[in-house]
Order: sequence, then structure tokens, then C-alpha cells
Amino acid sequence: MIRSYLVLLLFAVFLTLPPALLAQSGSTSATMDQIVAVVNDHIILKSDVDAQVQNMMLRQQQQSGQLPQFGEELWYSTLQDMVTRFVMLDQARIDSVTVPESNVQQAVDSQIQSYVEQLGSEQALEQELGQSIIQFRAEMRDNYRQQMIVNQFLDGRMSDVQITRPEVRQFFERIPADSLPTIPEQVSISQIVNLPPARTDAEDEARRLAEQLRDSVINHNRPLEEMARRYSDGPNASNGGKIPLINIDDLVPEYSAAASALEPGSISEVVRTSFGYHVIRLNRKVGDQIDTNQILITVPEESYDTQSAIDRLTAIRDSILNNEEITFAEMARKHSEDPNTASRGGQLLYNENTQERLFPVEELDQNLYRTVVQLEEGDISEPRPFTTGSENNTRQAYRIIKLNLHIPEHTASLEQDYERVRSYALQEKRFRVRQQWLDELKQDTYISYKISVPEQYR
Repeated sequence: MIRSYLVLLLFAVFLTLPPALLAQSGSTSATMDQIVAVVNDHIILKSDVDAQVQNMMLRQQQQSGQLPQFGEELWYSTLQDMVTRFVMLDQARIDSVTVPESNVQQAVDSQIQSYVEQLGSEQALEQELGQSIIQFRAEMRDNYRQQMIVNQFLDGRMSDVQITRPEVRQFFERIPADSLPTIPEQVSISQIVNLPPARTDAEDEARRLAEQLRDSVINHNRPLEEMARRYSDGPNASNGGKIPLINIDDLVPEYSAAASALEPGSISEVVRTSFGYHVIRLNRKVGDQIDTNQILITVPEESYDTQSAIDRLTAIRDSILNNEEITFAEMARKHSEDPNTASRGGQLLYNENTQERLFPVEELDQNLYRTVVQLEEGDISEPRPFTTGSENNTRQAYRIIKLNLHIPEHTASLEQDYERVRSYALQEKRFRVRQQWLDELKQDTYISYKISVPEQYR
């Protein structure tokens, strides 16, 4: 668990202390408290660096399942990262860069919540840490605030660094021909989604049950968690309908709007979403994240009018194929019931940051893969069933798929892969500009090392 990992990491770090530090240490406690560097008025202790190394190793261990090997390079590079962070933090303060305290609190709470979910309860986390969550939160807050200020500062500086087409070409031409990567088979696809409507009798029955359960909670003091465990159809029913801190954008709009309008501890009216009928209790709200419990009453799958969805999508498909003036994108904006893709004409994006509209075929889910491989470029599929929603709520829907573009596997070229090459070239340019700027910034900053730092790590 967390504490056992930390004990193991502390032991590993102590056994493999950099020689420069071992030579100067008279005892364990003296070593742990040793000043290793000063940046302006910031003091960096050896224990600070050790703690950062431990956190990095713990994260890597959790991701890979194996304890990474400690080494001098890791320790000294961590020290340099901390020095650089303080250099940028001071410059950010000069530039009056700040972050809302609510954002800091949200990030800290989200991290703590992930630990709680791993261990099962707040009490278990406190036991593993050997301290209260209040103490742990206070320790995390300053680090998160500093890192968020630095990130915002860097984003502002680097956003001004752009790249021209000639620079992209120069970047590409510097890559040796035998080192050009192989780009996997890719596709660009769009979709129009329809959610089958529930038959009236099943819809009314589900709503009545949700209203009765809300009445039991509101007027008869029955715990919402108990009602959720006994009656909810949600995947979190066994946990009392608990949905831990989650960004409101990751929930369907009706649920987010209803929950966000509540005061902590209060319970919503019955809320209808595409997944069914919800009774929601807001536990707390942190920035754009909410912590809720719900009772979800769904309409049974067999009670949905699937043929209605199929007929509707078939009619949309026929309109597009038989009328050159009607485009797939136009119909998606008007008729698709997937809010995430409808606004951009049904376009499924592979990379939200770069807006690259290509999926590697090998990364498509099975359902989508089986549909796409049967299409030629420009084709539109027949209606196909699929599961939509998040891990908290899912339901069956139908969609038609258009294959906009198909690019076979090939050796990277500037003509076919310009946006991808441009992204890499811009990253490389920003890295160079950032390093040059940091070197200049460090020359104007008071930095003093109190230990012997090998030249290759400075």
C-alpha cells in the first residue's frame, strides 16, 4: 500500500545517497535536513529532493507495477527540476501570474479522492499516511499552487512561439530518410447518433418509481444510499449510488445542471436524462467538479423503440445519398443526439489538442472497426447499434458512420502528414526556445549549490 511503498522508497533512497551527500553527512537526521541549494530566497533541503524522488518512483511503480531503480541521475535531475521551478516561480510572480485558489483546491481534492478510491475510505488513507487528510491536504496545496503557477506562466510564454511552413519543412528534411517513422493505417470518420425513445408505458412506470423513491428519502427519512443499493439501476448502486468528484463536463448536461443548482446536502427533483430518471444528492462542489449520490431508474432495454431509431437514421442517410445539396455534417448538426460530436458536424476527433482528425485503425473499438473496414472513402454505413455514455451510465444507441478519409500505412511524408509533422516541429522549437530562455533567466537569478553537483547535472 502507499505507506509500505514510501517506507521501501525511503530505504532505497538512503542506501543509494549520492556520494557528494554521503561525504558531507554526519548522521541520518543531519543528512535529511541538509540544505542542498538556494534559489533567491528559496531553500531546497535534501529531504525535499528525496520526497520528490519518492513521489516520482511511487507514481512509476503504480503505473508499471514494478519499483523503478534509484540512481544518481534521477536524484540530481530532480534537484535541477526544483531549481528551475523556483526560477520560473519568481519570474511568474514578477509577471503577476496567479491561479484561482478554487483551482488549486480542486486539483488537490481530485488527487486525494483518487487515493481514497484506491484504498476504499478516507480512514484507510489516513492510516496509510500516518497523518490526517487535513494535514496531507495542507502539504499538497503549496506544491500544487506553485506547479500550477509555473505551468500557466510557461503556457503564456510558449503560446507566442509559432512555426512557419518553411521551418516545418526544414525540420522534416533534417530527419534521415532511413529514420522516417512508419505511419499506421488511419481513418477520418463522422457519425450521426440517435437514441431510441422509450415506449410511453415503460417511461411512465420508470418515472413513477423514481418519484416514489424520492418521496421515501425526502418525506420518510430513508437514507438515499439504502434506496440506491436496493433499487438503483446505476453501475454505482452497490456503493450507495456514489459518484465521487468528477468534472461536470464529464456528465450529461441535464445531470450536471440539476446537481450544480443544489446546495450541498440537498436532493433534486426527479431528473430525466438519456439514461433514465435520476434522484440526485449533491454532497459537495469544488470548482467545476461535483461529488454526488444518485438513484437511477432506467427504462428496460426491451422497452425502447429501437426500430424507430433505425428508421430515423435510415431516412437521414437516404436524404444525404439522394440529395447532393444535403451534407452529412449539416445533418449531424441538426439531428445527431451526441452533443460531443454534433456541434462539429459529427466529426470524431483523435486528438482534441492538435485537432488532428485521424484515428489509427488499430485503436478503433471493435464495434467501430467492424463498421469502418466495410466502407470505402465517402461511404455512409447502415444504422449500427453501439453503447454510449460513461462508466457511470451507459445505454444502447444507434448511429450511421461516414468514412471521410482513409490513409493506408506508409512512410511519413510531409504531404500526407503535414499536421503531424508540424506538431512535432513546433514542440521541438518550443523546447529549444524554452531552454534558451531558461538559461538566460538563470543567469539573472541567484543560485547557490551547497553540495558538489556534477557538471553534467547542472
